[in-house]
Amino acid sequence: MTLPISRDDIRATYERIRPHIRRTPVWNLPPGTFGHDGPVSLKLEFLQHAGTFKPRGAFNTLLTQPVPKAGVAAASGGNHGAAVAYAARQLGVPARIFVPEISSPAKVEIIRRLGAEIVIGGQRYADALSACTRHVSETGALSIHAYDSMPTIQGQGTVALEWEEDGPGLDTVLVAVGGGGLISGISSWWAGRGVKVVGVEPEGSRALHASLEAGRPVDVTVESIAADSLGARNTGELVFSIARAAVDHVALVKDAAIREAQRTLWRDWRIASEPGGAAALGALLSQAYRPKPGERVGVLLCGANVELSKLAELL
Repeated sequence: MTLPISRDDIRATYERIRPHIRRTPVWNLPPGTFGHDGPVSLKLEFLQHAGTFKPRGAFNTLLTQPVPKAGVAAASGGNHGAAVAYAARQLGVPARIFVPEISSPAKVEIIRRLGAEIVIGGQRYADALSACTRHVSETGALSIHAYDSMPTIQGQGTVALEWEEDGPGLDTVLVAVGGGGLISGISSWWAGRGVKVVGVEPEGSRALHASLEAGRPVDVTVESIAADSLGARNTGELVFSIARAAVDHVALVKDAAIREAQRTLWRDWRIASEPGGAAALGALLSQAYRPKPGERVGVLLCGANVELSKLAELL
């Protein structure tokens, strides 16, 4: 299988960004965990800088692209903006982040605290992206796409490199999907290696699922408790081309299953997860993904930027 991104690309990316990121832990748990009779491997990527996996792609972009005087710009539901703001601060680059009105106040506060200029406007991610695109065309700033770009996907693929080394022998990994940059990188790493990569999307925010059904990238409406992180309207061409070739399928989860996964993570593990970060576990708990007996399942926990007041209400 030939993909636009190879394992060698991801290895080179890892060497480039390794001084700037955390190698996040893997918990290899015994059979019976989460009601599954096989072993479960949790990749704790929510412990990454800025609370999500996204600094990996942000650093790779900034370290491989020339940065103009106008600095960098990004459109984000919150987490990508926080990652770009963090990477820009670490590398001494000015950043302007465009976020939609649905963004979590907790995420907006993180972006501000990390020193980026923030612009709030439009109801959804696509609106923020349009504003960011205008800004880039007017100023010449470097645009860092949240998911549909080569450097971003290469950076996100380093999650799988670490996971393979620290949790070997996996049969399947469950990966939450927003725009699809994370699952594109992870599936590029494991393509042809006998590990099944399964995407997980909310029923009300299914850009990749709809695109794979249609055979091309399509726009979808977005309505989910996880919309601020898994709320892309369209995956884009690069993500679609990789996912069509390397992702086994996409499982859809109800918002209620995501909430139950958040409750379980806090109750049993004292992990405060945002909805998008708990979506992959929601697929296992609700049996939206049903593993075979004894199957070795990996679950990616990818985001911790939750509003504590909302988590308290949920609990």
